[in-house]
Parts: sequence; structure tokens; C-alpha cells
Amino acid sequence: MGEQSTKEEGLGRASGLSRRSMLKVAGLVGLGAVGAGIGLPFMKTSIARGLEQIGAPEGEIAWNACLVNCGSRCPLKCHVVNGAIRWISQEDNHGSGDDTFGQHQVRACLRGRSARRRVYNPDRLKYPMKRVGKRGEGKFERISWDEAIKIVGDKLKHTIDTYGNQSIYYQYGSGSTGYNMAGRSSCHRFLNVIGGYLEFYNTYSTAQIRFALPFTYGEGYGSECSYTREIGNAKLAVFFGYNPGELRMSGGGETYQVNEWRRRNKVRTIFIDPRYSDSMLGKEDEWIPIRPGTDAALVNALAWVLIKEDLVDQQFLDTYCVGYDATTLPASAPANGSYKDYILGDGPDGIAKTPEWAARITGIPEARIVKLAREIGTAQPAFIAQGWSLQRHANGEQAARAVCMLPILTGNIGLPGTNIGEEPGSYGYPVPKLKMPANKVKVRIPCFLWTDAITRGKEMTALADGIKGADKLEQPIKFLWNYSSNTTINQHSDIQATHRILQDESLCEFILVIENHMTPTARYADVLLPDITNFEGSDIVSNGYAVGEMGGPIFLSPAIKPLFECKSAWDICTLLARHLGVEQDYTEGKPFEQWLQEAYVKMREADPDLPETLGEARAMGMIKRRAPQGKGIGLSKFRADPEANPLKTPSGKIEIYSERLAEIAATWKLPAGDVITPLPQYVATWEGYEDTEACKTYPLQLYGRHPKGRTHSTYHNLDVLRAAVADAVWINPIDAQARGIHDGDLVRVTSARGHTRIKAKVTPRIIPGVASMEQGIWFKFDANGQDTEGSVNVLTSQRPSPLAKGNPQHTNRVQIEKI
Repeated sequence: MGEQSTKEEGLGRASGLSRRSMLKVAGLVGLGAVGAGIGLPFMKTSIARGLEQIGAPEGEIAWNACLVNCGSRCPLKCHVVNGAIRWISQEDNHGSGDDTFGQHQVRACLRGRSARRRVYNPDRLKYPMKRVGKRGEGKFERISWDEAIKIVGDKLKHTIDTYGNQSIYYQYGSGSTGYNMAGRSSCHRFLNVIGGYLEFYNTYSTAQIRFALPFTYGEGYGSECSYTREIGNAKLAVFFGYNPGELRMSGGGETYQVNEWRRRNKVRTIFIDPRYSDSMLGKEDEWIPIRPGTDAALVNALAWVLIKEDLVDQQFLDTYCVGYDATTLPASAPANGSYKDYILGDGPDGIAKTPEWAARITGIPEARIVKLAREIGTAQPAFIAQGWSLQRHANGEQAARAVCMLPILTGNIGLPGTNIGEEPGSYGYPVPKLKMPANKVKVRIPCFLWTDAITRGKEMTALADGIKGADKLEQPIKFLWNYSSNTTINQHSDIQATHRILQDESLCEFILVIENHMTPTARYADVLLPDITNFEGSDIVSNGYAVGEMGGPIFLSPAIKPLFECKSAWDICTLLARHLGVEQDYTEGKPFEQWLQEAYVKMREADPDLPETLGEARAMGMIKRRAPQGKGIGLSKFRADPEANPLKTPSGKIEIYSERLAEIAATWKLPAGDVITPLPQYVATWEGYEDTEACKTYPLQLYGRHPKGRTHSTYHNLDVLRAAVADAVWINPIDAQARGIHDGDLVRVTSARGHTRIKAKVTPRIIPGVASMEQGIWFKFDANGQDTEGSVNVLTSQRPSPLAKGNPQHTNRVQIEKI
């Protein structure tokens, strides 16, 4: 579904013309291939002029945005006719701004262009409801708002009086990440006003990398990650598990800028990935396939070559780093405990991390490992980056720290054209949030362990489960507040186990869901409240965290009035606050619009070039702000003067050997098989490539991936997107032939947790021994309690990673059989 078809559909609906009629108006009927070759810009202009001639309405304009969590939130221009959104366009329509690279148009992908279908979707929730069947059955009856507010408010009071505020948990989720003040912030403010709630830390997307890298680079390291433009200054770019072309397709975001800088400056680019993703497709110079979860083993072998062939930057390592060799190893470390000792086989394990050793684990030929090491060691500058996929494993913390060793060893840090090994950074334009009262509950849990906090809350401790703010939890979760999140069931691991937990009402006693659509999570609500979409409300939002060097604010205006009986999160919380007698504390006597106006005043104080009024800003939609020149190179200040600009590590330097991790490894209580080390090492893990016991029953490694037709689980219920981007499990022809599977066959995918059904895509774009499924499919149980839709989380495990207690959803062993 491209720009042309979307535009045509919108124009047709606005004018009542068929596609053929539109082409006739534009003078293109009968041109056939010649007409098709005229080009999209001419065609769009011709259609627009033709419609003007017959008086087709453009409609009133209201700017809004696609706010799903792909990282590149895109402005959308809503054309409203007779109170309904008739079609959606964007910057490239009607000449609003040129398209010069660096100040280019921010064009939404097929997801954002389908946003109107989400607003008017048959799954839209219309009025408050309460559950009448078992949780998960989706049986509800309609109730009034008065009754809904009384039920929820009274249950909150009962929970606080009986168990305390710590037993109220705000569910992690990313469905409304971009919805700034009108969404999550409204809920957080209300919960803090009534005494606080149990918070989470980490995310499902980035727990391992965000938790692990501060042990190497210190807290706050991410504020200086290199912007995408630095790729253009590099001689070589090496990407580990980095796939923006499918996850972040916005033309104004990271994908476009990365590709442009590489193309313009002819940067040699190597992708390391188990799958030949759409981020490559001929744009790469080389694809190096690798087995999932073995990236750290590859890095270890690369380091062995770099050390043996004297390609490391010894001066950089001596000046800026701790723990590379004996000269900078902390006194507390064991003898032969340096990184160099570990790599060369002089450390405790006695294993030299040679290319031959790594080839057996990674599946990459020994000669190619040697060649890659020499390329990285001789290219100055080299831009090394990793996506978030390789850290979403059971040994993800190790993988994340390991990849960072490549720029560290070669001194490719803090200079133009370099990166610290993280994902390329973005320019974050600051947008105010609602003023937030302090949360009186100081305890936090890892976001992935919320089901544990329901089933064994009082048993969870800091040393065993990563509890922060206290030695242990005092109460399990009794009240679950879910706002615009599908994590309560669909996006959490091991759906069958989660289903059993949620159906036991003696555990979590009440589930509140505030949503737009009847998602799988909504089916588990005790009370289900209909939220407005962002197209029915106002807000000021940021352009996201994956926009490269061009960010800026987007000013949302209501395109239509709230449909049915839907209310905003602010209005819902205001009603609850009134019921509990704290309305003045919550609203401070101000309507939501006044909060927005006050926020805009603060924005103008920081950025005086913004329009004088919020109304003028809303008429413009998005205001672009490019990252300042001379900034955005990772650790550049530290590189220039490490004494004046120390890192926020105990030593003030890059810590290859971390004494803090050594202490954690010695004191934390870990289950058998979990490993934490002070050095970035390769660790074989459960259900990884080297788990020979699991391999006997489940011979294929399986990992999830982001599809083009939805972001996580958002947009799944749009039939046109599911038709355009078909879900399937990717399997190599060698593995398919051994199982009698042909392309398009319906297959059963089974893990130790359960099984599901999905079609097979037989393709050499994935390596033998590995399979991959799109995540975010809405699961559906049949009469036997088995998923029929192809949800990967029927197969995944709730066992967390060792250090961050994070999501290991890419570490799975499965069998695939033809049905």
C-alpha cells in the first residue's frame, strides 16, 4: 500500500469519485504504461488540480500524528469533511516545505497512512463495560460512566486500605508512548495524587542494553550517542542486528537518513544478522549471517585477531580504559583477570577465543572472521552500531557490552565518523510533561517481572529479582492499571502461563483497562473504559527517539469530536479524582487546555523562535529542529579531555572490567545456568545454540521480529495492512525440505511452552537452523485453548535475563511441522 493508493483512496472518498474517474479528471485514462511512467508527483498534482476544477472539498485541516512506538512519530494532516476524517495527507501534499535533505519532509509509512482506519475500526470500544464472564472470555455488559467510575474508585480505595499503594501497579506498555500529557502522564499524575503506585524500570525493548552499558560507559552515556549523520563521515559501518528498514520506515526518520549518508559518501556497510532483512536488499556491501545469541562469540574472535595482529589502539586503551590488560586492571580483580587474558586464553577458562573457536559457535567461516577483524582494525574512522534485537536474549547484557568492545579496542570513540557501539542516536527535542507530584511508593520492579509480582510478590527481593528502592516487596500486585498497553497478555511471554495467572482472581483482584479497541488485553479487564484516540484530542508531542538528526515538536489538534461515549485519560482521571474527593489536587482547578497553554509558554522560553501562540503552532503541525552542528558524537568531550570530563563510572573511565559487576556476580542469587561476569564475555545460555539437551526435541532456534504492517501489536486489526504484509514463519529451504514443507504451507510451531499455527515462508534469506516470526499478532484460543493466529508469545519464556531481569523473547528452541 503505497503513497499513490492511499492518496487515491482518500481523494475518492472525499469526492465520491472512483479511481477511474479520478484518473479521467487528471487526464490519465488510456495512457496505460505511459501514464504509469509519468511519475507520482505529476499524477498527484494532476489529480489535485482536477478535483479542484470540479469542486471536490479538501476539507478542514487538523494536524495530528501517528504516535505508535516505532520511534519515528510522523505528523499527519487530517482532512475533515462534515465532521469526519475523509482522508489523511502529509507534508509532501500542497507544497508545505521543500524536500531538501536535512530539512526534508516527514512522510508517514503505510501504518501512519492507515490511521483513519484505526479511528473508525469495528473494534473501537464505544462505552464503559464490566466483565460478566471469566477473564479472557471477552464477555462484558454495558454500564454507565457513573457506575464505571464508582466501581473503579471504590476498588482503588479498597485496595489502598487493605494492601497499601504498593499493591497498585501501572502496567508497562508502549502503545501510547508518543501520547504525552493527554495519555500516560494523566494516569501517572492521578495515581500519585492518591498516594502513589508500584512503578517499573526498564522496557521490554531495551532492558538488557540500557542496564548493562552504564557498567561500561557510566550513567547518562546515551545523551552523546552519535547521530546518524556521523555515518557519512565513516569509512566503514558495521551493524549488528540493526534493522531500521522494517521497524522505522518513516521517510523523515532514522532509516532515510542512514541510507542517505551511506549512499552519498559511499560508506562500506556490513550487516551481521541471521536474516537478510529489508534494511539490506542490495543497499549493503555485505551480509554476514550469524546464529542468534552468538554475537559476543564473534566479537571475542574479532578481538583475538585485533590483539594478535597489533590492530588495537594501545594508547587509547591505556589512557581512557580500565581492565584491558594488567596495567589498568583494578587491584580487586583476580590474577589474569583482564580482557586481554580472557581473549588470549590466559584467563580462568583457559580457552583462546580464536576464529576457529568462534566459527563453530556462530556459523561464520573462520576466514571471514579474520577478514572482518582486519577491516575493522584498519578502517579509520569506523562506525560500529547494534540494534536492540541481539540484546533481547537470555545473554543480552553480555552481547550488548561485547559489541561495544570493537570501537573501544580500535579507538573509534569520540571522533567524527565513530560511534560507541550503541544504536545510532537521535536529536531529542524536549517537550514538557504534566507537572508530576512525587510518588510516595519508592519501590520499583523490573517491568518484565510483573507476573512474578502477582504470584510471589512478597518473596521478591533486591538480590534475587532486581527490586529497587527496598530489600523486598511488601505486597503482591492486587490492582493492575492498564492504559493503552497490550502487555498484560499479548506482548508478554508465555501467553498460556499468563492466562492462568490472570484467570485466578485471588491473585490480582482487579484489572482496569483503558483502551481504544477490543485488544486481547482488553478481554481480561474487569472494567473496560473507552479511550479517545489522539485524533479526538489535543496534545504537544515530540517527534520521537529514532528521528536521526532532525527532531521537533508536533502539535495535535482534535480532527473530530470524541466518538460514542469515549473519554480522554485526563477526563477519566478527573472523574475518579472527584469520586475520591481529590479533584482539586488533581486538576488544580485548571482544564486540560490550560495545562497545554502553560506548557507551550515554557517551550517558547526555551525556544523563542516558536510561533507566538499555541494556535499558530497547531496550524503549522510540526516544527522541525535539526541537531546543532558539532554535537552528537558519542563521548566526544571525554575523548578530548578525560580529566575534565570523566564518565559517570567509579573510575571515571571506560570500564572494560567492572568491579561493580564483579560484586553483583558474587552477591546476587542467580538460578542455575545464569551468569554475570565483570568482563564482556560470550555466555552460552538455555535454549541457545549450544543447548544440546533442548536441541533434541526442539532443533530450530526461533526469534521474533518487527513486521512492516504494525508496530508491536498496534495496527494488527487493520485488514488492509494484514493483507499487504502477510504474517509467516521464515524457514530456510534446507530445513523446510527436511520437513516436507513448501512455501505457503500451514505449519505448527512448538516450543516447551506451547504451540501455534501459521503459514511458512520458505526462503534463503534466513540461515539454516534458524526460524523467525513476526511479533505482535493478536492471539486467539480455539476450543482446546491453543492459539490459532501465529502469536510468537505462545512460544516464549518468562525466565528473565540474569542482570537486567529483562525480556529474553528472542531465545527460543522450537520444532516446525507441516499440518
